[in-house]
Amino acid sequence: MATVFIAGGTGYIGRRTIPRLLQRNHRVVALVRPGSERRLTGGCELVCGDPLERDSFAAAVARADTFLQLVGVPHPSPSKAQQFLHVDLRSARESIGAAVAARIGHFVYVSVAQPAPVMRAYQAARAEGERLLRGSGLRHTVLRPWYVLGPGHRWPYALLPVYWTLERLPSTRASARRLGLVTIDQMVDAIVAAVESPPAGGSRIVEVPDIRQTRISTALAG
Repeated sequence: MATVFIAGGTGYIGRRTIPRLLQRNHRVVALVRPGSERRLTGGCELVCGDPLERDSFAAAVARADTFLQLVGVPHPSPSKAQQFLHVDLRSARESIGAAVAARIGHFVYVSVAQPAPVMRAYQAARAEGERLLRGSGLRHTVLRPWYVLGPGHRWPYALLPVYWTLERLPSTRASARRLGLVTIDQMVDAIVAAVESPPAGGSRIVEVPDIRQTRISTALAG
């Protein structure tokens, strides 16, 4: 049983991950902004604070052995380039700093598939978050989905025939697989598997094909 501190628990992925962790008897300590407490499921411990200011939550991180970083701008688009820096990257920096101070045993970071021909500001912010994590000395897992299908996030289903074709052409197979679609259930399964199976070495990167199959134990270390 792990004690998991979650930043970003009220978001699209977080609200579905917390119940799964609780079902598997993990203890969850969730960071929540004041006024958003009702958006979290019962059974987890709440810490009111600002994910952009580590001093508001750092003391509570010491309760955990695993840190799960899920903070991000909802519905990313090219028009939100500055928000990626102010929210995604800044929250990652604050979370990593708090985790280092608390000597967290395992940091799980949901990043984004890269490289890709679009959403470059988003990729750059997440890539910098990964760089900070590598330099932190923390044992960590980085998950790199591209688009997570689920309620309110279904429009890419129309692209499935295109993906099917691209994955079968030698010239586009690698990029189509790297930038493939995953479901919210696959994403949650991969996160839970990462929490329950920390990397033996210092780091691990989990790409889309492994998220789809939840083959955490066989993902290459990064």
